Amino acid sequence: MPKKIKKTAVPKASTSGIKSTKLKSQGISFSFKYYQDRHEKFSCYEKPATYWLTLLDRLKTLSVLSAQELLVNRSSTLKCHPIKWEYTSENEFGLPNEEQLVDTPYQFSLSSNAHGRVHGFFIDEIFYIVWLDPNHLLYPAKG
Repeated sequence: MPKKIKKTAVPKASTSGIKSTKLKSQGISFSFKYYQDRHEKFSCYEKPATYWLTLLDRLKTLSVLSAQELLVNRSSTLKCHPIKWEYTSENEFGLPNEEQLVDTPYQFSLSSNAHGRVHGFFIDEIFYIVWLDPNHLLYPAKG
């Protein structure tokens, strides 16, 4: 007589049978949920691969920091600070329900000056990227 194969016990909490792993946040996460890739000023369609590699490298480097560590960092290459709309070419990001969503808009540099800025906002330890500004167009040149 053939041996009966024992059924594997599957926890009822998961439909897939796979237990979820709870990970503690180890630093900043980045989200492109509100990224506006078709904005007339902040389009990056024609940027070379070096731009994208610089962006990924900067995000990787910052991901080990907490939001607070990033905001108090005074690195001359990072230049992380709040965006003051009154000094910019824009009035806001233009997101639905922005007044409830965005507490303080921020920007940081990708490198010394060659690759521009990243603009977005924090919710807890997640930085939501809204615009990539490789040509420094948010703050018009003072002249």
